[in-house]
Amino acid sequence: MEKRPDSMERITNEALAKSFIDEQIAAIKAQVGNKKVLLALSGGVDSSVVAALLIKAIGQNLVCVHVNHGLLRKGEPEEVIEVFRNQMNANLVYVDATDRFLNLLKDVVEPEKKRKIIGGEFINVFAEEAAKQEGIEFLAQGTIYPDILESDGVKAHHNVGGLPEELNFELVEPIKFLYKDEVRVVGKTLGLPDHMVYRQPFPGPGLGVRCTGAITRDRLEALREADAIVREEIGKLPQTPWQYFCAIPDMQSTGIKYVNGKGERYMGWACVIRAVNTTDAVKVTVPEIPFTSLCAMRDKIVQIPGINRVLWDISEKPVATIEWE
Repeated sequence: MEKRPDSMERITNEALAKSFIDEQIAAIKAQVGNKKVLLALSGGVDSSVVAALLIKAIGQNLVCVHVNHGLLRKGEPEEVIEVFRNQMNANLVYVDATDRFLNLLKDVVEPEKKRKIIGGEFINVFAEEAAKQEGIEFLAQGTIYPDILESDGVKAHHNVGGLPEELNFELVEPIKFLYKDEVRVVGKTLGLPDHMVYRQPFPGPGLGVRCTGAITRDRLEALREADAIVREEIGKLPQTPWQYFCAIPDMQSTGIKYVNGKGERYMGWACVIRAVNTTDAVKVTVPEIPFTSLCAMRDKIVQIPGINRVLWDISEKPVATIEWE
């Protein structure tokens, strides 16, 4: 296992971040030369910082591949395209594989099977796009130091650890000795937008683990809309929790809707709001959310077709996990 150099100073301010950026740009140029580098760009802070570093170092010789598996949050694919292609002039390949993923996930209920399908198909899509490129000799990864400590260097949530061996890329990992807080300082210094630098943790399977049970397109779209509302409203609080999102379990309850002034019963989904605080994700506590904020979310969420209840999950870990699946 590689160790962070003892002499490496913690990156806590812009000056230290600029020094780190200059060092990494020189190191990337020395390693890569005029060859091409491939990067799976998720839009998360780690891969985004790596992309920004490599764009500064090698420009168009970086090929970014952003795969939309249909399980991203509202506006995320558009944000990646806007920031990297339109603002940073990145060589960005956008792949909308929504139908491909959702067709494979149809009627799949078991959580671990869903995760394997999503992870495995991501590898397939990424490998296909890699095969279309010419002259690629390097693979960039958003590996950070906790990944090395916890998972022997494999950046599991980017799914690149399982790429076919025939691709035979040499790795480029410019932030592999940084902790998450340092990555954010570097990202800010590189000029990435705050909503990208301070993006909340988001699982690799995306909304797939928050649309529990067999994923349906209508429930997934309702979840995407509800998630945007939850993130907007809780984001207004003076102090936001470590993570906050919502889930829509595969269950229904009776609701009432009015048609031509007449109330009719119907079966609809419950949306569950989840907010947690933690330092290590091993134990989590549940912060208080002002009732006015809960009501504001409720009033907007119940306008989403198919949702007729809003619940607040106050379970801590243990016994509950952070995610619902």
